[in-house]
Amino acid sequence: MKILLIEDEEELRNTVREYLTREKFIVECAEDYASAMEKVNDYDYDCILLDIMLPGGSGLSVLAHLKRMRKQESVIIISAKDSIEDKVEGLNLGADDYLAKPFHLAELNARVKSLLRRKKAGGDTSIVLGNLTLVPDTRKVTVDGNELNLNRKEFDLLYYFISNPNRLINRMALAESVWGDHIDQADSLDFIYSQVKNLRKKMKAAGTQAEIKAVYGFGYKLAFDMP
Repeated sequence: MKILLIEDEEELRNTVREYLTREKFIVECAEDYASAMEKVNDYDYDCILLDIMLPGGSGLSVLAHLKRMRKQESVIIISAKDSIEDKVEGLNLGADDYLAKPFHLAELNARVKSLLRRKKAGGDTSIVLGNLTLVPDTRKVTVDGNELNLNRKEFDLLYYFISNPNRLINRMALAESVWGDHIDQADSLDFIYSQVKNLRKKMKAAGTQAEIKAVYGFGYKLAFDMP
């Protein structure tokens, strides 16, 4: 699950990023209005953590831009401004939640997970595709009720694929979604082949009805014939 943290205070930004990374999220950051707009224009996220007071512009302008673009990211405003007017304006612009600074990281984590549960599965934490069931909160995968043991990156890949069944996904989009900001520093995308190969092998051995297929020269697709 991929989060964009828009926060100009470096110490808080680093603290939140490190905490959420330990919680198995992929976290990208923007430290000002310009970098925030670049991120939201170029990439999709599961959740955005948005400060109101940003160098170069307002976080509420970023929120209004997201609404105009009809993007589907859940948004939590995290701000030292705690007036009723700010809360109302943020919620009216499309924010899903508002958390005033200072806050406990555990509370932020709980609110993020709550929003993602509602967004991804309508309140049900499990995602089912044929005989395959994936539970994001516990990072558990079962096939016909039997647990499928995956490492962290294999789980992240499967979660991305199962959220986009029968969709053709190019290698760069897959890498960005699972590895985040630093993917452009990689010498090549060969590691994608290795991770996907291992995941496909485990799925085949477990007898999943869904199958990850390679599309030559482009990327991959999780193929599943809906009943």
